[in-house]
Amino acid sequence: MLERRSSYDDLIDHLVRSTALQRGEASRVILDVLAYFDETAEEFVRRRHRELQSGGLVNAEIFERIAAELPHRAVAPPELSLRQLRRIVYG
Repeated sequence: MLERRSSYDDLIDHLVRSTALQRGEASRVILDVLAYFDETAEEFVRRRHRELQSGGLVNAEIFERIAAELPHRAVAPPELSLRQLRRIVYG
């Protein structure tokens, strides 16, 4: 949970005013969003590979899709080749 008087108090206050969220729920949402955007490119690639693979996609489709998604991350990592993406997942 965020500290009682955190640097996110203004954002928490805004969410409480503009949504049906309670203060504790707003804090958890903020923490979830921050964790999502704190994910490294390598962590993102591994996570998306697992998600897409469990959805029945094959590697050729998976790596093409991940390559298309990467530039749209909050802080876009350098462009990675399909080979680099495979190396992140399989070493």
